Amino acid sequence: MEKEYKPVSFSKTTITELMVPTYANFGGKVHGGTILSLMDKAAYVCSTKHAGAYCVTVSVDGVDFLRPVEVGNLVSLHASVNYVGRSSLIIGIKAVAEDIRERTESHTNTSYFSMVAVDANMKSVQVPGLVLENSEDVRRFMKSKFRKEFRLKKKEELNEMIAKLESATDLNYLDKENCIVASTLKK
Repeated sequence: MEKEYKPVSFSKTTITELMVPTYANFGGKVHGGTILSLMDKAAYVCSTKHAGAYCVTVSVDGVDFLRPVEVGNLVSLHASVNYVGRSSLIIGIKAVAEDIRERTESHTNTSYFSMVAVDANMKSVQVPGLVLENSEDVRRFMKSKFRKEFRLKKKEELNEMIAKLESATDLNYLDKENCIVASTLKK
């Protein structure tokens, strides 16, 4: 059986939504969680289209909030498959807010969602390979590959640090932190 490949352009996705007052926080700006939810939807649509299977979010590699989003803006989320592994996909998402009255656009958010394709029993399934159609696709694939390797390495290092901390009883780790230890814990 020959391996299947799909071009990046096949699954590129744009979702646009009007930012309404119910999305606003007390400061009058759109909740970050609303933007994050919309990004997750865009990642799902893009990854599922490429995989041809149900996809689940396994991690979000940071969400950069670059500018606030205003009620009344149209927010477009541009998603593309940046990387594929055996069953995983990394979806790059760029959010752009458009102020219709002012006729301006601003890049408000960037994020990378790691998705995994699964079957009806929630077991991972193989995804098609990715056809990199231009130098931008190659650059995004390589950046995502390095980002994935970096994330896995940092996760391993963090777990090692936590294991050391859990076995430590030395409260000197807290000397320069913005906290105090209750006297009942010092005994």
